Amino acid sequence: MAESDVSRTTGSRVRGAHTRAATTRATKAVHKGQQTKAAIVDAALSLASQVGLEGLSIGAIGEIMGMSKSGVFAHFGSREELQISVVREYHARFEREVFRPALAAPRGLPRLRALFDNWMRQTSLEIDSGCIYISGAVEFDDRPGPVRDALVETVNTWQAAVRRAVQLAIDEGHLRADTDPAQMAFEIHGLILALHYEARFLRSPGGLQRARTGFDNLLARYRRQDT
Repeated sequence: MAESDVSRTTGSRVRGAHTRAATTRATKAVHKGQQTKAAIVDAALSLASQVGLEGLSIGAIGEIMGMSKSGVFAHFGSREELQISVVREYHARFEREVFRPALAAPRGLPRLRALFDNWMRQTSLEIDSGCIYISGAVEFDDRPGPVRDALVETVNTWQAAVRRAVQLAIDEGHLRADTDPAQMAFEIHGLILALHYEARFLRSPGGLQRARTGFDNLLARYRRQDT
């Protein structure tokens, strides 16, 4: 091989090595940035569970994370963007803890009951921290904007999942054919709201059992008589 060819080959290898090294550094930087952003959202969610979405501030999160305001701003350009990220993270965790495990139960009433049981358990775990859906509805019920839109979108998503679970119970013949999925889902949601009020505000020790009894009464009203 000629000397010039050797030089070109060597140069290509060096440039290739530099490119791979630069790519590796960039990938690591992106991964670290994603980890930092996830940690910020986690801290913000913990804070919002205590003080509400309106209690969030870039400065407060910076103090918790040991970061400057500009460091937090590098990941979230505004307080509003941070609030929306918290709403979406809460929704992702809610789906993971409440809805996805229920899918392992057989279609129909077993799945609907698993969904309600998971929801009750999640509500009981949030007695001290609070529910972003409920506190967010109080804070943003009459305040239009992107944060309210994000809350409405996520709440509509899980309400639709409850209606589908009811519809599956109808399709399986476990509930009467004339059952209105929207009405039953509304009543199930009402039980959860009552449980949250009883447990978090009144600190009533019997709230969980009353919610279970209410659900059983609900099923008795809607269940097919021949099942």
